[in-house]
Amino acid sequence: MINLTSIFGTDFAGVFLLLIILLTRGWSLPARRKESQIIFVLVIATIFYCAGDAFVSLCDGKTGLYLRELNILGNTYLYLYNLIVGVGIIYLVVNHIDQTVPKLQIVFFVLLGTIETVLLVLNFFYPLVFHIDSANVYHRDNFYAIFMIAGGMLIIYGYSYYFLSKLKNPSLRYFPVWQFLTPIVMAMVIQAFVYGVSLQPIGYAIAFAGLVICLQNECIYIDKLTGVYNRYELDNIKKTLLHLKKEKVAALMLDLNGFKAINDNFSHAEGDAALIAFADILTSVVKTEGIVIRFAGDEFIIIIRRFKEDSIDRYRDLILAAVEKYNETSGKPYKLSAAIGGDIFTHTGEEDDVIAQIDHLMYKNKKEYYKTHAKVTSRDNPAER
Repeated sequence: MINLTSIFGTDFAGVFLLLIILLTRGWSLPARRKESQIIFVLVIATIFYCAGDAFVSLCDGKTGLYLRELNILGNTYLYLYNLIVGVGIIYLVVNHIDQTVPKLQIVFFVLLGTIETVLLVLNFFYPLVFHIDSANVYHRDNFYAIFMIAGGMLIIYGYSYYFLSKLKNPSLRYFPVWQFLTPIVMAMVIQAFVYGVSLQPIGYAIAFAGLVICLQNECIYIDKLTGVYNRYELDNIKKTLLHLKKEKVAALMLDLNGFKAINDNFSHAEGDAALIAFADILTSVVKTEGIVIRFAGDEFIIIIRRFKEDSIDRYRDLILAAVEKYNETSGKPYKLSAAIGGDIFTHTGEEDDVIAQIDHLMYKNKKEYYKTHAKVTSRDNPAER
């Protein structure tokens, strides 16, 4: 027996909550344009999901002109939504953690989407997932389980990916995936075993509210231009390292050679583009193994905790190779070049000493660079570093 009052109440609460997120632009994240777009699409899709759930509940068991057809279309969208939001959330989680999504995962998402879409299309002709009887009453069919299993697999994958990544990158504490996946899991389980109640719409709405709060909180520690962490996060790391007497940490400081010339010769907008590109390069190299921080201006710091290697040379080589690859394909009228200094530390007692030391090593590397490279000067000021 469907409890319409309960369904309308939860669906209305879901729409109201999502509209607040939409109208207050809670979905908009500085320096995270791609993620903002994904969240915006998911919020809009969820508003229609809540409204669609209320509509098909109202239609269920009632006969009239086109009501059966509308009931079929409405329920088809509800199933399709579970695919859209399931893939969308996991894509968002992986992209947020790694700043990219591996091709193999994209292939999996496409394959899963194709299978579920084909099933829903076939369901119009042969009841496989659900059917609407002559009295316009909705019934689940055998292939309903496929959608539940697929949703469960995506949720489990999201949990696992997050917790494994968090072991490498403690800063993911600002992005507690479990907090916004749990309402979805609870709603799915209850709705799967208790027929006649509809908790998934409000579960998704609560999940997105939690997601937005987490990401907006994280933005306090994010550099608005480049999307990497800022000095607030560096301060937190320094406090944490004071209590770690045995953990081996790698720290690198990086500085763009001739950055002022890019600003002076090609505009400050182009200088910003260079900083963004360089930050993207560092993020793509470090991934979940460490944290990239914009220290000041064109200076960046990389912190890699639980460091297991004997040298930072591999990271230095990977960064320089990535910079060279960028220069070959960017089409820019200038070339990026970076001075890199770094070392491995266990514990110094005063972590400011670490910053001072890697800063010294970085400038030592910069001096070595300029012994074999002419200084890139600006039109207005030839006497620059």
